[in-house]
Amino acid sequence: MIKRIVLFLLLVQFNGYAQDKFLNEKPPVFSNCSGTEIDSLQMCFDRNVFNHIYENFKVPQIVINENYKGRITVLFEVDKTGNFKVIYVDAFYNELKEEAKRVFKQLPKITPATYNGRPTFKQYSIPIQIPLVKQTPNTADLQTEKEVSKLETAAKQEFDNVKKGLEPYSNKRFSSELNIQFVHSDYAKFDRAINVIGANSHTASKPFLYSEVSEYHNFEKEYEDLKKESKTWAGKKLWNEHLVQLQSKDYWFTIDPVFDLQVGKDTDADFNSTYNNTRGFVIQGGLGKKFNFYSAVFESQGRFADYVNRYAESLKAFGPDPAIIPGRGIAKRFKTDSYDYPVAEAYLSYSPAKFLNIQFGHGKNFIGDGYRSLLLSDVASPHPFLKLNTKFWKLKYTNTFMWLKDVRDEVVEDKAFLTKYVANHYLSWNVFKRFNLGLFESVLWTNSNDRGFDVNYLNPIIFYRAIEFETGQGAGNALLGASAKYKFTDNINAYGQFILDEFSLSDIKGGEKSWKNKYGYQLGLKYYNAFKVDNLLLQVEYNRVRPYTYSHNTIVLNYGHNNQSLAHLWGANFSEFILIGRYKLDRWFADAKFIFGNRGLDYNDGTDGYSYGGDIYRDYNDRPFDTGVEVGQGIKTKSFYANLQAGYLINPASNLKIFTDITVRNFNPSATTTTTFDNNTLWFNFGLRTDLFNWYFDF
Repeated sequence: MIKRIVLFLLLVQFNGYAQDKFLNEKPPVFSNCSGTEIDSLQMCFDRNVFNHIYENFKVPQIVINENYKGRITVLFEVDKTGNFKVIYVDAFYNELKEEAKRVFKQLPKITPATYNGRPTFKQYSIPIQIPLVKQTPNTADLQTEKEVSKLETAAKQEFDNVKKGLEPYSNKRFSSELNIQFVHSDYAKFDRAINVIGANSHTASKPFLYSEVSEYHNFEKEYEDLKKESKTWAGKKLWNEHLVQLQSKDYWFTIDPVFDLQVGKDTDADFNSTYNNTRGFVIQGGLGKKFNFYSAVFESQGRFADYVNRYAESLKAFGPDPAIIPGRGIAKRFKTDSYDYPVAEAYLSYSPAKFLNIQFGHGKNFIGDGYRSLLLSDVASPHPFLKLNTKFWKLKYTNTFMWLKDVRDEVVEDKAFLTKYVANHYLSWNVFKRFNLGLFESVLWTNSNDRGFDVNYLNPIIFYRAIEFETGQGAGNALLGASAKYKFTDNINAYGQFILDEFSLSDIKGGEKSWKNKYGYQLGLKYYNAFKVDNLLLQVEYNRVRPYTYSHNTIVLNYGHNNQSLAHLWGANFSEFILIGRYKLDRWFADAKFIFGNRGLDYNDGTDGYSYGGDIYRDYNDRPFDTGVEVGQGIKTKSFYANLQAGYLINPASNLKIFTDITVRNFNPSATTTTTFDNNTLWFNFGLRTDLFNWYFDF
């Protein structure tokens, strides 16, 4: 009797548990399964999931190309609101993982699972066969503790697998879409290689990409030739490697410290020494083969030669800050006679196709084959930009869009600097093996009537917008230009530029030297391996810009940024002759530069307040006369600048150099005012520098 009672109770308990489980739990329900019997709901759910995957999953091209066969495992859940959420994906290719996430994201919101009539979440795992096949729904495939456990184990190992996936660093930078930092002396190392007769290269739009220059210059071999033997970690990092360099199949990046530590003596100054103290870091890398990034942050304090300090303070912006460091940015006062000037530069570089590169960042650009540029130079402070380089056939088309600031007191609005915009178009055409022709257009406008960045200026057709401005000067400021280069031999080429701001043919024919003839030109010659000396570059260049070029009667429409010119750093109303020599031997280098100039400056002495055409930030309607306008009018000033520099490349990976230089500057105006007077400078300098940009002290 007792045995019968126990058996009866056991049967009741088992039957009740089975019925409770069956009655109390209900799987998620798709809308087309709402009329399905309870014991078939799970199968209907499975069928909908499998069908959705089969109909929407697109196998990535790389998987097809490599003829991969395998399986993806997806751990997902349907939450209490009926939304699908991917928890983890296990796949051989990242592209497969991303595609699985995309497909599951497209699943519709459904009725969630319930327990005791209340909504609850439900977790599943599902295999997806590659190549894709129409799988038979099977509940066991979707929900098994064994499979979930396997995925959880894989998830817990994922962090450690990141380290296991690292590869030996292999200088992927040398073939990447990163810019080669634009430093004149460094570009001289491969300038000949990209200028030989027959090369279909385009050398004006700078900075260059590693990927385009690597077709002509072997960066890897250059690096290996410079490499020093070192067995210690510290020795390798000092002489050969980045401080941090990591690489895997899908990404790479490097981190380096940045230094610009200088100390010197200006014999013309009344302070004891000059110095610069820059510390920072630079991060660069790539994700995949087409996307790269770069970021450099600098914190600096400095006191320069007296003429540099005076020039920096003459650029002063609205507000309490005393100076703008040329080429760097607004500076705060540091101690009593020094400056504190933080700077940051960064950009993203993406090449969706071989013929197109897109960059967005905060930095500087340059157009030209010379030391100077009359079209677009890197002498002003860094600024936001968007740049598109399109290269095909014998053409390279560069579109650069820039966001600039006018920081003077008279244009500040509500104590905020005035924003203005520039759209530059530059078309480079290799007409034949020896000759290159470039066409340039620049359009500048301001945020008048809250117009902001006018999308019309995104029009890529060159000279399109210049036509519009013929009907209304107030709308903006347009400049036209051209460049040319001719290769006499592999070792000798000539180059030139022409910039046209305004032009009156009738005045030229009349010989009146009208103020309306606002133009400038450049002529230059480069001699590689000069006199059969390997790695010796000699360069001669002449620049001449007529008064009032780059200026405008609406003064905010001048061709400038942060009180500095976007073209030649002297502005306008000058002529200049430059001699440059550059030489390198292994890690040693030496540069020599001589500049002879004639300039015309304004008096601004209280009695003569006219604009003589040198200061591009002044209204050209303030001129003293309309005809008889000549280069050098105003305070005629002769200047001489010489700089001799020699040094040693400590680390080719980070471009860390030790150097010493001497600067001689003679500035001799024909009249003396409070801001213009005779100045003879002898400046000695010694330093340690991570060379990432051009410093210009030849004002």
